[in-house]
Amino acid sequence: MSDPRIEQPTPEVERPGGGAAVPGASKGYAKLPTAPVPVERTAAAHPDADEPSPLEWEPSTGATPVDDARLAPWALVAAIVALATSMFVGWGIPVAIIAVISAIMSLRRPVENRSVAMWALVLGSCATLFSAGWLVWAAMQLEKLG
Repeated sequence: MSDPRIEQPTPEVERPGGGAAVPGASKGYAKLPTAPVPVERTAAAHPDADEPSPLEWEPSTGATPVDDARLAPWALVAAIVALATSMFVGWGIPVAIIAVISAIMSLRRPVENRSVAMWALVLGSCATLFSAGWLVWAAMQLEKLG
């Protein structure tokens, strides 16, 4: 019953006595590893035989992937939060800088709403200036105290 193409293992190969257990199985390995099996490409009868096989498939040029990720609205929200924060304290400057950077990034993308991105850039810049003004004023106050 042995296949003449498959050679028997050499004497150096021994089957372990205890055998490692397979997770979820109550017994160890039941079979020794097999030899490489030759793989031949066969043509199967398919109803769409005129279409290319999966190995020869290429994406069509008519369909472009849709980029639904929008950054401009998030930049505008961050700019509004930073501007509201900068009216009271100067520690809103990290949010303002994030709003400015994301507004610049969204202006460079062709799918973004340019007016929303421009508003985010302007409001983020104003928030950066107001926050920087608060930080400069606080630094001057500390110099007067110390």
